[in-house]
Amino acid sequence: MAVVRDLRVLLRFQGFRRLLGVRLLSQGADGVYQVALATYVVFSPEKQTSAASIASAMAVLLLPYSLVGPFAGVLLDRWRRRQVLLYGNLLRAVLACATAALMVGHVPDWLFYASALCVTAINRFVLSGLSASLPRVVDAERLVIANSLSPTAGTLAATSGAGLAFIVRIVAAGSDAAVVLVGAALYLASALASLRIAPELLGPEQELVQPRLTTALTGTARDLTAGVRHLAEPARREAAWALMAMTLMRFCYGAVTVMVLMLCRYAWSSPSDDGLALLGLAVGVSGAGFFAAAVLTPWAVGRLGPGGWIVVCAASAAVLEPALGLPFAPAPMLAAAFVLGLITQGAKIATDTLVQSSVDDRFRGRIFSVYDVLFNVAFVGAAAVAALMLPPDGRSAALVVTVAVIYAAIAGAMARFELQ
Repeated sequence: MAVVRDLRVLLRFQGFRRLLGVRLLSQGADGVYQVALATYVVFSPEKQTSAASIASAMAVLLLPYSLVGPFAGVLLDRWRRRQVLLYGNLLRAVLACATAALMVGHVPDWLFYASALCVTAINRFVLSGLSASLPRVVDAERLVIANSLSPTAGTLAATSGAGLAFIVRIVAAGSDAAVVLVGAALYLASALASLRIAPELLGPEQELVQPRLTTALTGTARDLTAGVRHLAEPARREAAWALMAMTLMRFCYGAVTVMVLMLCRYAWSSPSDDGLALLGLAVGVSGAGFFAAAVLTPWAVGRLGPGGWIVVCAASAAVLEPALGLPFAPAPMLAAAFVLGLITQGAKIATDTLVQSSVDDRFRGRIFSVYDVLFNVAFVGAAAVAALMLPPDGRSAALVVTVAVIYAAIAGAMARFELQ
């Protein structure tokens, strides 16, 4: 199998192997932590969840990071990225323990969200650092393959973490705090795994490193402006278009996610079944789509190019998403979860490759942080739109059609750019 052969080749690179280990543990912990938050906010018996409350939770957890995200990019271009992975995961382990304590203590919601926000904000540093570091541990020839396998393996680790969270929740008699503590243990393991990587391996270059916070933040606006100008240069225009396309695809994915949450919670639940098991199945099926993207994307990019593959992904979603989503039945919607998992991850792999291969190393950290901020804003915006369009049971043909139209517009715009 080609994907197994490619993975064996990449694993010969010691730096890649160790960075992958950090990613798997970190994103596995993310999966555990996110399921604990979702079940605590959405599926707690004492909570009457609505699309608006889900949107509010997403806004509280994700939007504030949009204010500090650009600073994260500058810091990733000034601090040793290995140190970001080490201290970021250590801090998340401590904060996750604090979240568990707040769950047990039944504190006001704002205090719980504040703790969760801190974990999520640090997660942005870690994920951006992992993406910015990848070109430092593989050669240019294998960058597309590495972008197919590494982030996808991380997504599968997050999916496995989500599955582990469901199991722990059953064993712990529904205790979300116990699930969070398992996530904290995995964050600690990821921090320890990063110690196997040499501090200077992941960059940036020695002359760019400024360890003091005040020094690193000086001139942030100037540095960010330089990064945007760098991305806007003609040689990097395809990467900029891909970023815009991926942001809109993230919006579509977010809208469908909120709809599926509401369908599982109400339309497909019963007095004896709160729909959580079906949600877990949907997460697993979507993870299978991510794996399929890792297998298909290197082949597709080799024949169509990264931009061409994004066109195919968006066009496929425009056709299949309404065909599978409009029945509002569990089986077709699970098929839609697989398709959207494949399409979203396939487009992301192509976008990551375009950004990494086009952007100079000294700008890579801030570009990926801005990329991450766009992801957050798109996801929260999608949740807000879904809150306005979704009825209490989650069935909204208008939302499904709107998402399909956006996918079609993405495919048309990217196709037009590729033909220029």
